[in-house]
Amino acid sequence: MVFPGDTNHHGTLFGGVALAHMDKVAFLAATRHGRASFVTAASEKIDFASPAYAGEMVEATGRIVRVGRSSLDCEVELVAEALVSGERRLCTRGRFTLVAVKEPGTRLPLPPLDADPAPAVPDTMLRTVDMVFPSQTNHYGTLYGGDALKIMGKAAFICATRHTRSVIVMASSDRIDFVSAIRTGEMVELASQVVYTGRSSVVVAVELWAEDLLTGERRRAACAGFTMVSVDDQGRPTPIVAQSAQEPAL
Repeated sequence: MVFPGDTNHHGTLFGGVALAHMDKVAFLAATRHGRASFVTAASEKIDFASPAYAGEMVEATGRIVRVGRSSLDCEVELVAEALVSGERRLCTRGRFTLVAVKEPGTRLPLPPLDADPAPAVPDTMLRTVDMVFPSQTNHYGTLYGGDALKIMGKAAFICATRHTRSVIVMASSDRIDFVSAIRTGEMVELASQVVYTGRSSVVVAVELWAEDLLTGERRRAACAGFTMVSVDDQGRPTPIVAQSAQEPAL
């Protein structure tokens, strides 16, 4: 989500923040492909074709397009989406070169690109990913519970807004169980799905998964349900006019 703290004085997404999102996605794609520690070596010229405004969502997607012995290229697209109208537009596209850090356990050459990738399996869930950095962890080096709740609430908000295409606020959260700690440097994946729709509210189930990027080991870390309500300009509950068709997974 593009919040005011991410914008410039024009009210649009600051270019440096956009580049940070793109670099993070390139890193995740590279590490998942090579199962090694990567650093960014270079990026090609990146032109911004369209702005993303405060209150919109930005979707960054990356795919590996070249693999060498110890380096690879990842192409990343950044798309803005107005959550209520559903209007989408390409903000920018760029290519990042990342290099595997040569350390004990690093397997070179890197795995080649799959010449015949398996077709994508249809998925009804909204899926988003992020990295766990030291600023998000507690003194034990694991993801702070408050930050976990924040990203789960954000995922529920996006899922509910995409489903109803209306202004959404959180009304309540069900019991949240944390079953596994998430360590610094791991990837988190949030799988969100609307499980109930009422007159003016929806219930969104959110699962939080952790993934060790070097081994590929995944584990379910937390789950919760959130009740989200459609409101009018005065903040009062308003009937959900129409539900959109299921959106593609991120």
